[in-house]
Amino acid sequence: MTALEQTPDTSELTAARFRRMNPMRGDRFGTVSFEGLPPGPGWPVLVQTACLLRFRHWFHAYLQRTYGDTFTVRLAPGGRPLVFFTRPEHVKEIFAADPEIFHAGKANGILGPIMGEHSLLLQDSSEHKRARKLLMPAFNGHALREYGGLITSVSRDEVATWRSGETFRSLDRMNRLTLEVILRVVFGVTDEERLAALRPRVNATVEISPAVLLGWGFPRLQKFGPWKRTVDNQHELDRLMYAEIRERRTVPDLADRTDVLSRLIRVGQEEGSDGDRLDDTELRDQLVTLLLAGHETTATALAWALFELGRNPELLSRSVAAAQGNRPEDDAWLDAVVKESMRLHPIIPMVVRTLMQPATIGGVDLPAGSTVGPSIIVAHAREEHYPQAEVFDPERFLGQAPPTNTWIPFGGGVRRCIGAGFALMEGVAVLREVLTAYDVASVGDDGPRVRNITSVPKRGAQVTVTGRRQRA
Repeated sequence: MTALEQTPDTSELTAARFRRMNPMRGDRFGTVSFEGLPPGPGWPVLVQTACLLRFRHWFHAYLQRTYGDTFTVRLAPGGRPLVFFTRPEHVKEIFAADPEIFHAGKANGILGPIMGEHSLLLQDSSEHKRARKLLMPAFNGHALREYGGLITSVSRDEVATWRSGETFRSLDRMNRLTLEVILRVVFGVTDEERLAALRPRVNATVEISPAVLLGWGFPRLQKFGPWKRTVDNQHELDRLMYAEIRERRTVPDLADRTDVLSRLIRVGQEEGSDGDRLDDTELRDQLVTLLLAGHETTATALAWALFELGRNPELLSRSVAAAQGNRPEDDAWLDAVVKESMRLHPIIPMVVRTLMQPATIGGVDLPAGSTVGPSIIVAHAREEHYPQAEVFDPERFLGQAPPTNTWIPFGGGVRRCIGAGFALMEGVAVLREVLTAYDVASVGDDGPRVRNITSVPKRGAQVTVTGRRQRA
């Protein structure tokens, strides 16, 4: 009998998480006053919520054009205010604010049923500080260097399946590749039977609509249609993940393994440590967080990067030369390509914080219970910071950093994404393998489509690849 077959029933663990993390459950704030808040549309709450979730790229730009650099929307449940700030000096105030007052975890509550209460994205105050400290060793410079070889190997294997002259949705291929990176580098799974069991469960977790996310607040919906399928998938994914965690704790070569899960299990065991460590539930929550935060986001950035290079022969030629080189400036150029892709095509629309006490940002007095945050969509498109902002131009990131708090795909402050370095390293490694083997040419045009909390290419960023040796 395999370890997966021996796994104790985890259904009650999953069901209890759903109950605890219901995003519609009551909170201590009650009604929050809009008095003195920046202007915003007077539309019904459900209409504003739908626009923010489903039509975010149009909605953010419309709000900024209509109401200026600071504006307010009202969201379900209860019409709670969300105040957007788009100027970098205001973004700085938010990122530098007291994390005991500016809570990010509460603002990310819609993800709670999937990620769990121990998720780094959902924790605040001392709990967040502790979790970040325990996770950091798995993402420091030494660890990233050890992951590089495996990421390159996974990328090379994926590219080897492509055929010259083939046209495909690059988003699908990049999703497949980054999923494999997550499973092998983060989860540390190499057995093909287990990979085959995990892949569809992970994909089903990522590929959910905003309507399904909203359904977490209404337990009765979870007995029907897509909501029931999502719940059933979560139960099975949890079963597989707990089985992997429990078995991993007992492997004789745990000390030699370099994957993220093995590193996290070893936390607290080293000499001189305080002995604090992550239990099985905490490990499960953090792994799902890394999965959701690091899989589709990186894949989408890479798909857009390939699509943009495929539309510009000059940039493609320069990127191919960088992929074939081994100088520091070659990696710097590929890194700039990934960063410009994230700027021009924001994958996450905003960074949000919920105020536990009244606070002032940009001269605006904000009541406790309100949510504030930068609009990434607007910040990345401001002409005064990015001239010809609609143009794909990696030079913006070459040899210089963009103006502070104007490029914020990973958030900022003490809540900056812990996997930012991993994501950029992965992006460079993947581009290097793709462009060493193939040229890319974009097919048609494309634009953003909302998938869950992320935005992806509507048509999948279609490209045609041509192998180097097959080119005329």
